[in-house]
Amino acid sequence: MSTTALQMKTNDQATQSDFDNLVKFVRVRSQANARFVEFDFAIGDPKLFIELVLPQRAFEAFCTTNQVVHMTEEEGQIVDAEFDKWRYGEETLMAKNHDRING
Repeated sequence: MSTTALQMKTNDQATQSDFDNLVKFVRVRSQANARFVEFDFAIGDPKLFIELVLPQRAFEAFCTTNQVVHMTEEEGQIVDAEFDKWRYGEETLMAKNHDRING
């Protein structure tokens, strides 16, 4: 194995280890007894998330496999406020358009 290949393999292992140590966040959006679980999934920063949908059992397995942290309602509100700040903040073009439409 060449030195470069060994370095790449070592970097991949370090990257995987770093990734595994990041906190994985879940925020459930659907009703408790829904057939499918709609949820936000974030790695490392709960403000940067993707929206996913899984059947209940698959969601439970997903959470176990990823050792997720379930966000509280208060944490979700903080994420929503941050999202709104970027969407409608006073110093953004979108805020000016939003004010014009609603004002």
